[in-house]
Amino acid sequence: MSVNLDYLDPALLPLEEKVEAYLSAKEDLQKAIVAAHSREGQPVPEDFEQRSATGSFDQQADEVGNAVENLQADLAILRREIMEMLPVRDEWVKVNLGYGPSRVGAFRNEKNPLPEGEDEYILRVVQ
Repeated sequence: MSVNLDYLDPALLPLEEKVEAYLSAKEDLQKAIVAAHSREGQPVPEDFEQRSATGSFDQQADEVGNAVENLQADLAILRREIMEMLPVRDEWVKVNLGYGPSRVGAFRNEKNPLPEGEDEYILRVVQ
């Protein structure tokens, strides 16, 4: 019975918090990507009869692009921090994400082998 309750271990709280932050950042990134793609379909006027005032040009496209880049960087940092916190590789670690045991793990990428001695790991989260 204690094996099933391992995910409630207080030592896993920092890992759980990082995983929750990672999932939140991943969701925000997906929303930003959708916003960027929906923005791409809107027509942009190319010819102006009169030059627009300084600072009045549309900056939303740049802001959305910057938001996507920033979220990708944040996600990479969180991924690296989670990988460092995981006690094992190629195994699931049970964590409590608020609705029963969830799993997080780093697994070797077999589809993209790297040179000898180097391994690429994929972070996987099952809610």
